[in-house]
Amino acid sequence: MNTSSSLVLTADNLSCIREERILFDELDLQFKNGDIWQIAGANGTGKTSLLRILAGLHEPENGNIKYKGTLIGQCNEEYHQDLLYLGHSPGVKAELTVLENLQFNLQLCGQNTDQCVQLLEQVDLYGFSDTLAAHLSAGQHRRIALARLWLTDARIWILDEPFTAIDKQGVKRLEQRVLEHADQGGIVILTTHQDLSLPTSRYQTLTLERVFAL
Repeated sequence: MNTSSSLVLTADNLSCIREERILFDELDLQFKNGDIWQIAGANGTGKTSLLRILAGLHEPENGNIKYKGTLIGQCNEEYHQDLLYLGHSPGVKAELTVLENLQFNLQLCGQNTDQCVQLLEQVDLYGFSDTLAAHLSAGQHRRIALARLWLTDARIWILDEPFTAIDKQGVKRLEQRVLEHADQGGIVILTTHQDLSLPTSRYQTLTLERVFAL
């Protein structure tokens, strides 16, 4: 059980309605330093909606989210500086090269781009720096987005299906990076359709139930 003194992010009494269906209701969540949370559930149960609400991208029907005890709407700039959200879409620009995409993404986050070339090795894209993204696979697009996890200073990672289109070696490397971030006091909240190979003692699972109509 999390103690109030160590809580970083809290969600109180969250409710979400989409297309006249209640996805979840009266949901309370508490995240502290070092936490890894897997949000599980069948398609349509509200996993992505929950992540977007936690990231401040969608408003809940009811409830609120607090960062270090303050409503995220009242500390919007600080919260988003401390947040890295990666959604379903990798956000890759087809007309840019791999290196240009990575530089662009890091600049948007206010991060240093000096280590981009070395970073490509971490995500198995070494040798592709000058390749147009239009010529890459879906898995390689995903790696471009995930490369930010090796440079970001964000404390809270919210990752929607980060393992999609990634091979076994890439999954293993990404899981190791998640553990490293948690070991350094970060928080990781993610969804995935596959089982995590992390030690069960290192993460918690929230399983959302199937939707029902109003």
